[in-house]
Amino acid sequence: MIQQETYLNVADNSGARKLMCIRVLGNNRKYANIGDIIIGVVKDAIPNMAVKRSSVVRAVIVRT
Repeated sequence: MIQQETYLNVADNSGARKLMCIRVLGNNRKYANIGDIIIGVVKDAIPNMAVKRSSVVRAVIVRT
Protein backbone atom coordinates (compact mmCIF):
# COMPACT_ATOMS: atom_id res chain seq x y z
CA MET A 1 0.00 0.00 0.00
CA ILE A 2 1.25 3.44 -0.92
CA GLN A 3 0.31 6.54 1.01
CA GLN A 4 1.40 10.19 1.18
CA GLU A 5 5.14 10.80 1.65
CA THR A 6 6.03 7.34 0.25
CA TYR A 7 9.15 7.27 -1.95
CA LEU A 8 8.87 5.17 -5.11
CA ASN A 9 11.25 3.93 -7.80
CA VAL A 10 10.19 4.95 -11.31
CA ALA A 11 9.90 2.13 -13.87
CA ASP A 12 9.72 4.02 -17.19
CA ASN A 13 12.07 5.98 -19.44
CA SER A 14 10.85 9.51 -18.60
CA GLY A 15 14.11 10.42 -16.87
CA ALA A 16 12.82 10.34 -13.30
CA ARG A 17 14.44 7.91 -10.86
CA LYS A 18 12.68 8.58 -7.55
CA LEU A 19 9.19 9.91 -6.94
CA MET A 20 7.47 10.96 -3.72
CA CYS A 21 3.71 10.47 -3.51
CA ILE A 22 1.92 13.66 -2.46
CA ARG A 23 -1.69 12.64 -3.16
CA VAL A 24 -3.65 9.47 -3.92
CA LEU A 25 -6.37 10.28 -6.43
CA GLY A 26 -9.87 9.02 -5.77
CA ASN A 27 -12.73 9.66 -3.43
CA ASN A 28 -10.84 10.66 -0.24
CA ARG A 29 -8.58 7.59 -0.35
CA LYS A 30 -5.60 7.09 1.95
CA TYR A 31 -3.82 4.22 0.18
CA ALA A 32 -2.99 3.31 -3.43
CA ASN A 33 -2.57 -0.18 -4.85
CA ILE A 34 -1.65 -1.53 -8.29
CA GLY A 35 -3.50 0.31 -11.07
CA ASP A 36 -4.25 3.42 -9.02
CA ILE A 37 -3.24 6.93 -10.06
CA ILE A 38 -1.23 9.16 -7.75
CA ILE A 39 0.23 12.65 -7.91
CA GLY A 40 3.89 12.85 -7.05
CA VAL A 41 6.93 15.08 -7.11
CA VAL A 42 10.18 14.01 -8.78
CA LYS A 43 12.95 13.79 -6.19
CA ASP A 44 15.76 12.41 -8.38
CA ALA A 45 16.11 12.65 -12.16
CA ILE A 46 18.59 11.88 -14.92
CA PRO A 47 20.19 15.08 -16.31
CA ASN A 48 19.10 16.39 -19.74
CA MET A 49 15.81 14.47 -19.82
CA ALA A 50 12.21 15.65 -20.21
CA VAL A 51 11.26 15.38 -16.53
CA LYS A 52 13.17 17.63 -14.14
CA ARG A 53 13.64 17.43 -10.39
CA SER A 54 10.77 18.97 -8.36
CA SER A 55 8.29 18.51 -11.23
CA VAL A 56 4.76 17.56 -10.17
CA VAL A 57 3.56 14.58 -12.21
CA ARG A 58 0.80 11.98 -12.33
CA ALA A 59 1.77 8.33 -12.10
CA VAL A 60 0.19 4.88 -12.28
CA ILE A 61 1.24 2.22 -9.79
CA VAL A 62 2.40 -0.84 -11.77
CA ARG A 63 4.15 -2.95 -9.12
CA THR A 64 4.81 -2.90 -5.39
